[in-house]
Amino acid sequence: MTEVQSTAPTEGRETWTSNRGFILAAVGSAVGLGNIWRFPGVAYEGGGGAFLVPYLIALVTAGIPILFLDYAVGHRFRAAAPLAFRRMWRKAEALGWFQTAILFVIATYYAVIIAWSLSYFYFSFGTTWGDDSAGFFVGEYLKVGDPGVSTQLVGGVAWPLLAVWGAIIVILALGVAKGVEKLNVIGLPLLVLGFSALVIKALTLPGASDGLNALFSPDWGALSDLNVWIAAYSQIFFSMSIAFGIMISYASFQRRKANMTSSGLVVGFANSSFEILAGIGVFSTLGFLAHQQNVAVGDLEGITGPTLSFITFPAVISEMPGSALFGALFFGSLAIAGFTSLISLVLGVSVALQEKFGLSRTTAAVTVGVTCAIVSFALFSTTTGLIALDTVDQFANNIGIVVSAIAMCVITVWLARTIEMLRTHLSMVSTFKVGRWWIPVIGVYAPVFLGVMLIQKVYDLISEGYEGYPTWYVGVFGWGTVALLVVLAIGFTAIPWRGRDDPSFRAWPEIDSAAPVTGGVR
Repeated sequence: MTEVQSTAPTEGRETWTSNRGFILAAVGSAVGLGNIWRFPGVAYEGGGGAFLVPYLIALVTAGIPILFLDYAVGHRFRAAAPLAFRRMWRKAEALGWFQTAILFVIATYYAVIIAWSLSYFYFSFGTTWGDDSAGFFVGEYLKVGDPGVSTQLVGGVAWPLLAVWGAIIVILALGVAKGVEKLNVIGLPLLVLGFSALVIKALTLPGASDGLNALFSPDWGALSDLNVWIAAYSQIFFSMSIAFGIMISYASFQRRKANMTSSGLVVGFANSSFEILAGIGVFSTLGFLAHQQNVAVGDLEGITGPTLSFITFPAVISEMPGSALFGALFFGSLAIAGFTSLISLVLGVSVALQEKFGLSRTTAAVTVGVTCAIVSFALFSTTTGLIALDTVDQFANNIGIVVSAIAMCVITVWLARTIEMLRTHLSMVSTFKVGRWWIPVIGVYAPVFLGVMLIQKVYDLISEGYEGYPTWYVGVFGWGTVALLVVLAIGFTAIPWRGRDDPSFRAWPEIDSAAPVTGGVR
């Protein structure tokens, strides 16, 4: 293993004002829409209380180890994903741009869901959706058409979407400490307080106990189903913002002497704790709906994804006392959770372009924000936006991010052979030391299991298509998304560097490759 001679550098890079600020920002990124609308349904379908077994195993064998890997790359090489990987191993720059492309694609449609949440926050005060929440969401609000490419903007989506992107540009222009950190310092406590109030209210509803029994009653037989384990790893993987550049960028803004692994443990367990809180709130509410309809919780439809949030929950809200307050808490929580995650997505893209092209912070923020906004408006705020969003999300997440994670594990362990240096770095700057167990987890266990996930997903998409959409549509918006990620990665890698690719950069702390240090910052 080779390592440059290092000295403690004095580069003028922004940093979080405190370790607390970094943790809040990282938790804010991890706690997003999927924690609220995906985990409860996945847990219920995966064996209820028994699902917590593979879920926690996935957390400690994949989620936290890969989070540590992101932290190590970002903190040691002091850059967003493209430059960080380039400094680690020059040939790995393309992986950084692949991850940045994923961030860009996800940001363009993630913002639209926040716009929906803002609209529904307003609708809550008069239960505007009426007695037919499904018809209102799909028909009156989104005006959903057939799969295709529409140029007809939906005003109810476009206006709040404009506000979302305006706020994103302002926050990015303010910088890491004054913008992103302050957003999370204010937003995350508001999210926890608001959602906790919602959960407390849900627990008092008639039928709440039926919902909780449905969620937590264990079906131990489910543990013999490989799909349940895959679902657990998928949930941990997609909910923690790992392996696609976000945490690399966030860690790069952490101070040199920072307790990285302890922060990672806090972030990982805080994210999972919020998911369990979300499960309690969601299934208490579903228990109330089942009670009102005089059916079993298992007979309800729409218990996960956008259907849960924008069809099932509005139907529940219409039937409960204090509907306006409950609706405002729920959709306000969705908007805050989405926004703290969205800012991390766009920051990763903005910082990567700053470093590649030598742009100012404001120029990069405006450039990225406006570009994302144009794509958001063109593809996802039209009458075909819901279908496009659903398709692009499926391929960007289940193929793009998984490919990124596998590539990152293989490169750091088997190609660049930098995993021991990264392990030593984490141990030198942290109180919680990373043992050698981490290397086979990253080098063998994680990529093998993720490979199984990827092969199964690709096989299903090729053999069965997706949601019954026309083959041409899945080809353009599904597989076309994957192709776009590859093209962007190759294209940006080929462009010469004009910014921070400083050959005099020295990683710190100094690591003696012949005798790695396992504790204490020198």
